[in-house]
Amino acid sequence: MALSIGIVGLPNVGKSTTFNALTKAQNAEAANYPFCTIEPNKAIVPVPDPRIDKLSAIVSPERVQNATIEFVDIAGLVKGASQGEGLGNQFLGNIRETSAIVHVVRCFEDDNVIHVNAKPDPKDDVETIQIELMLADLQQLEKKMDKLKKQVKGDKKLAPVMDVAETLAKHLESGLPVSAFSELDSDAFVTLNDEMRFITGKTVIYAANVDEDGLGEDNEYVKVLREIAERENAEVVKLCAKMEEEMVDMSDEDRHEFLTDLGATESGLEQVIHKGFKALGLIAYFTAGVKEVRAWTIHDGDTAPQAAGVIHTDFERGFIRAEVIAYDTYIEHNGESGAKAAGVMRVEGKDYVVQDGDVMHFRFNV
Repeated sequence: MALSIGIVGLPNVGKSTTFNALTKAQNAEAANYPFCTIEPNKAIVPVPDPRIDKLSAIVSPERVQNATIEFVDIAGLVKGASQGEGLGNQFLGNIRETSAIVHVVRCFEDDNVIHVNAKPDPKDDVETIQIELMLADLQQLEKKMDKLKKQVKGDKKLAPVMDVAETLAKHLESGLPVSAFSELDSDAFVTLNDEMRFITGKTVIYAANVDEDGLGEDNEYVKVLREIAERENAEVVKLCAKMEEEMVDMSDEDRHEFLTDLGATESGLEQVIHKGFKALGLIAYFTAGVKEVRAWTIHDGDTAPQAAGVIHTDFERGFIRAEVIAYDTYIEHNGESGAKAAGVMRVEGKDYVVQDGDVMHFRFNV
C-alpha cells in the first residue's frame, strides 16, 4: 500500500536529524546549514507493534513482517518557495505526492544552531510554511481553471467542477487552507482533488523539536504550537531529534531503560509513526503461521475481501470466507488451536468489516 508521509518545515529545524532517527539509518545528511537535503530521501519504516512479538512468541515463525509506512524527508521551505525561492517548486511537488505531512517545528533556542530568523518563533514559522503551501495550491488551481474554462465548453458535465474550483480559489485567496473548505465531501471537489492532490488538504502532525530540557514540562514554544494545533484539530508530538538519533544505536534493553527514566513508554518517533498510521486511516490485521507472522495494512472500514486483496488480488476475486480470531482471543487461548477448541474462531463472509488486530485466514477459489 503506497502511502507516504512527508517531513516538512523551515530549513535547519531538525527534519533530516528526525529522518535519520526515524529510519534508524544515516540516510539523510544532517548539517548545520540550510538546504543540506537536495533530493528527497525516502525510507520504508516498520510500524512498531508489540502484538507482533506476542503472536510470534506463540507461533515461533521463520520470519516476522511488521506493517510499514513510507516517510519522505523534504528539503526546507522558505518564504517565497511558491515563487521558486530557496529550492522552491521542486520540493512543493514532492510534498504533493505524499498522503500526510509531519511538520517539524523548532521549539528550543541554541546560538550554535542557525535559524532562518533571529530566533525560533513557532507561530511565525508555522505561518511561513502554511502561506507558501496555500500559495502553491492556489497557483496549481489557477492553472487547472484555465484548462477547465476551455474544457467545460465541450463537456457541460465539468461545470460543477469549475464552480467548486472558483469557490475554492476564493477560499485560498482569503488565507484559508483546503482542509477548511466547506465542500470537501462534494463529488466535484473529490474529482478535482484526485488530480490536484492539494497540499493544504492533507492531514498534518506537528513535531515539536525540543532540546533535552524541553522533554519534561512544555516550554513556551511548545505551548504556542499546541494552541496552533488545537485550532486546526491537529496532533502534536514532542521529541528531541538529537536524542532520538542518539538512541538509534542503543540495545533494546538500554533504550527501554532510557525511556523509562524519561517517564515514557515509547519514543517521540514511535509516536510520530503511530499517529501517522492513524492519520492515514490505516489499521493492521495479522496472518500467523509457522512460515510467517505478518501485519497487513488496510484502510479502517475495509471488508474481508478487500483485506484479502492486499495479500493477492486472486484472494479478493475468488473470496469465499474468512476465518477470524480477534487478537485478544488469540492470545488468551494461546493460538489458533486453542481458539478452535474453545469455539471462538469465527467464520465471516463478504460483508464483514475487518477489525484492527484480527488474526485471519482466507478461503478462496479462482
